[in-house]
Amino acid sequence: MPVAFTPHTTNPLKAHPQALERASAIKMLVLDVDGVLTNGQVFFGPDGKEMLKGFDIQDGYGIQLLQSIGISCAVITGRHSKMVLARCDELQIKHVFTGVKDKNTALEELLKRINLEASELAIMGDDWPDLAILLRAGLRLAPAQAHQEVCQIAHYITHAKGGYGAVREVCDLILKAQGQYDERLLSAKGLPASS
Repeated sequence: MPVAFTPHTTNPLKAHPQALERASAIKMLVLDVDGVLTNGQVFFGPDGKEMLKGFDIQDGYGIQLLQSIGISCAVITGRHSKMVLARCDELQIKHVFTGVKDKNTALEELLKRINLEASELAIMGDDWPDLAILLRAGLRLAPAQAHQEVCQIAHYITHAKGGYGAVREVCDLILKAQGQYDERLLSAKGLPASS
């Protein structure tokens, strides 16, 4: 199990030219929750209700970086969770679908709301319920521990596992592909943007 405060390493992007090319045209990132934004574990209390989920702070910051360049995010998940709603609210993710039985139907609703084509979306999922929407995405993404069937169709598989920086790795990929990474990094360092 990864240890807290371990720096996230990523796949060398030059090894994934198709992912870079596809990421350059992305206008929205759509995420599953369990196994993508979390490590997939669900903790239940004595009352039988879900009581705990853990989210990676770097994933959240990556989402904020994407939002700062006009790339919005959405969540489509099969489970209802107040913790997911709270995290999405904190990150100002406006399009949140929870308790979804058919993710394709939720994706259709999302596409109507945002007036984009599925080819303009990056979608990250980790298991069979995500396959149908992944196949429609312009950029198909999987965390390191994703089921083999998801990995087989992914354009990019992260080095990091879900809940341990996989989403941040994807955000960095999109920022780099769209020529925004270096400028954001200079700003974080308090340095002037290069001209």
